[in-house]
Amino acid sequence: MTVTDDPTALRQRALDALTTARERTALLTSCVEDDELVAQHSPLMSPLVWDLAHIGNQEEQWLWRAVAGRDALRPEIDSLYDAFEHPRASRPTLPLLPPAEARAYASDVRGRVLDVLAGTALAGAPLVEAGFAFGMIAQHEQQHDETMLITHQLRTGPAALTAPPPPRTDTGPLPSEVLVPGGPFTMGTSDEPWALDNERPAHTQVVPSFFVDTVPVTNGAYMAFVADGGYTDERWWQAEGWAQIRQHGIGAPLFWRRSGGQWLRRRFGVTEPVPEDEPVVHVSWYEADAYARWAGRRLPTEAEWEKAARHDPATGRSRRYPWGDADPTPAHANLGQRHLRPAPAGGYPEGASPLGVRQLIGDVWEWTSSDFLPYPGFTAFPYKEYSEVFFGPAHKVLRGGSFAVDQVACRGTFRNWDLPVRRQIFSGFRTARDAELA
Repeated sequence: MTVTDDPTALRQRALDALTTARERTALLTSCVEDDELVAQHSPLMSPLVWDLAHIGNQEEQWLWRAVAGRDALRPEIDSLYDAFEHPRASRPTLPLLPPAEARAYASDVRGRVLDVLAGTALAGAPLVEAGFAFGMIAQHEQQHDETMLITHQLRTGPAALTAPPPPRTDTGPLPSEVLVPGGPFTMGTSDEPWALDNERPAHTQVVPSFFVDTVPVTNGAYMAFVADGGYTDERWWQAEGWAQIRQHGIGAPLFWRRSGGQWLRRRFGVTEPVPEDEPVVHVSWYEADAYARWAGRRLPTEAEWEKAARHDPATGRSRRYPWGDADPTPAHANLGQRHLRPAPAGGYPEGASPLGVRQLIGDVWEWTSSDFLPYPGFTAFPYKEYSEVFFGPAHKVLRGGSFAVDQVACRGTFRNWDLPVRRQIFSGFRTARDAELA
C-alpha cells in the first residue's frame, strides 16, 4: 500500500507539508523587524510582507473557496496579491496589509484550512484526488519561502538568519565526468500525485550518449574562467549576454568582490572568502553558457539532465530521485534551508545517481540549455498562469533544486524556469559534452 492508497497517511502527509511550510514562513518573517518586512530590498523582489499575505490569499482561494466551496474571507484583497496584475517593482506602492494584519490573516486562513483538510475526502475530483490541492498549496508556500530567502540574501545589514554548515564528505577523488549511455528513457510523470502540470505527462525521450560533469561547476573552476578574462572575451558569450555584462559592468558572480588579492562574497549578511570547493551560485544562464563554451563544453539539455538524474540503466526505469523512489533525507541532499549554502562538491554520496553523478538534487539549481516548453500532451491544470503563460524561448529551464528548496517542491521531474539574465536566484550549473567527441 502506498501513501496515496491510505487516506490517513495521505492526510498526515498533507498536514506535515503545510505545517513545515508555515514554520519556515514564520522564521523568514519573524527574524527581522516590521520595517524590514515592508521595505523593498530590491526591485527584483517583493516586500516580504507581500509574500506573507499572498501565501494566505492563495491558500484561501484554493483550499477555502475552491475545495471547501466557502465564501471569500477577504475578496477585496485578491487583486492586491495577484502576481500577474502587479509586477514586483510596483508592489510597495500598493495598500498592502501591514505585518500584524498579514500574519493574522494567514493564520486565520490556515486554521480554517486544517478543518477543511480533516473533513475532505481526498479522492474523486482532480483538484482533491490524492490531496493534490493541499500539496499544490504547500509547494506554493515553499516556493515563496525560497523567494523570501532570496530577498534575505539581497538585503543589506547584519545577518538575520543562521544555520550550521553542510556536512563535508571525504570520499577521495571522483571522476571529472560520467558517461550516460544513449537510448530511450521515460521523462516526466503521469503518476506522481503532487506533480505540477508542466511535469506531465510521462513520455519517451531518446537521448544520444553524452558525458556530464560528476559534480556541479565549483567556485574554484569558475575563478579560472574569470582569471582567464572570461568576462572580457566576447567569443564565449551569446550576443544578449555580452550586452548584459557590458551594460552592467559584470565581471564575476553576483555578491562576489575582489579584495586583498582574494575573492570575497556576501552571504546572508556575512562577508567571507569564496570557498573554492563549493558549487558556484548566483550566476545567470548567460554566465553558465559562457563558462561552458570557454571550457570546450556545453550546458546539458533538460532531457539529458533528467536522464542523468532518473534513468537506471540496470532496470531501464526512471526513478523518482537519483537514489531511488524514497523521499529525500538529510543524507541524500542539501534541501530545506537546513544549511544556508551549497555543500562542497562531491557531497551526499547516498544521493548519487545509478551512474555515480553527485548532487543532482539540492545545493544549487542547475541551468540547462533548454527553453521552457510543454511536454507532448500537456494540459494546463488547475490554471493556465502556473506554467502555460511562461512557455517559449524567453525562459530557460533549471533543474534539481537548491539548498533553499523544500523536498515537497523538489523531485526528479520538477521543472523550474527563469529569464536567462537572472542572477539573484540560487543558480549554478554543470556542463556536458557529446560522447562522439570523446
